[in-house]
This record gives sequence, structure tokens and C-alpha cells, in this order.
Amino acid sequence: MQLIEERETKAEETSEATTQETTQEKAIVTEAAAPQVEADVEAETRNQAQARRPVGRRDTDGMAVASFVLGLVGLLVLNVFLGPIAIVLASLALWRGTARRGRALLGLGLGVADLVVLGALIAADNTFSWSITG
Repeated sequence: MQLIEERETKAEETSEATTQETTQEKAIVTEAAAPQVEADVEAETRNQAQARRPVGRRDTDGMAVASFVLGLVGLLVLNVFLGPIAIVLASLALWRGTARRGRALLGLGLGVADLVVLGALIAADNTFSWSITG
């Protein structure tokens, strides 16, 4: 009887020691792998953010430049069409958060100036069309 009890006690001690060793090994492996896993997750998140950001930023920057160019050209020709297009593009670029905020504001101002010039020329000629020659 005593022999059986000794064997059971040794078996319990052995299983407890094995469990403790396994737990310690898991903790060591987890501690060693945790920084690498965190670094991988951070790198993946950063890569996804960079992959998405330039396209939207590039689009809004393009809108800001296009509004500026169309507003500038609209002062000379087709201001009835180019003025409103410049205003819409500049507004979208500003609303989406362009990096070229100054260019978008200039496009917005030039688009409004296109419509003001059109209004002044229409008032002077009493017609919807105008010409430089008079």
C-alpha cells in the first residue's frame, strides 16, 4: 500500500514539475515572440495606411491644381463653364483635406472671379457672349 502511495505522490510531483516547466517555456517563448509580433502588426498597419493615403492625397492635390488652372484660364475664355468647375473642384479638394490648400483657395477665388468678370461683361454688353474687339 505504501508503495502505491509513494508512486502516486511521485507521479503528482512529476506532473506538477512538468506543468511548471511547460508554463515557464511558454512564457519565455511568448516574451521572445511578442516584440516580433507587435513589430509585424505595426509594420502591416503602417503599410496599409501608406498604401491608401497617397492615392487620396494625390487626387485632392490634383483637384486643387486643376481648379487653379481652370480658374485662371476661365478669366480669358469660357468663364461660364470653367468658373463653376473651378469652384466645385476647389471645394471638393478643401473638403477632402488637400495638402495644397493655398492652391485650392486660389482656384476657388479665381472661379468666383470668372463669374464676376462674366457678370460685368454681360452687364456692359447686354448679351451673354462677349468679345475683346468690342
